[in-house]
Amino acid sequence: MTDDELLNELLEVERRGWDALCSSTGAEFYGALMTADAVMVLANGMILDRDAVVAALRDAPPWRTFDIEDPRVVDVGGAGKVLVYIGVAYRDGDEPAFRGVMSTTYVRHGDRWRLACYQQTVIQG
Repeated sequence: MTDDELLNELLEVERRGWDALCSSTGAEFYGALMTADAVMVLANGMILDRDAVVAALRDAPPWRTFDIEDPRVVDVGGAGKVLVYIGVAYRDGDEPAFRGVMSTTYVRHGDRWRLACYQQTVIQG
């Protein structure tokens, strides 16, 4: 697989996740995508395991739309890859856009990618 093919494959998974967050199906999507010991490290300082992510997403308001900017893949060896990008997401109403640096660590399990760790850092300003 070429670097471009790998980037496109991981971006497809990441976009499906954002699409699920926009359609209020994020709990189901991430419940199935995350490994048993996966965590999400959120911009507000919370660290959530898979069960906490699923519970939080059941009640989360949907995003209206999102953009993924400047994506790149970091090879961490073995079956692991990290997708790093700037994410910009918008909710309905006057709420300002959420803009942050995102990194998602994926691990290849058989024929599919699984999320092992996700981290976001808010871009101020």
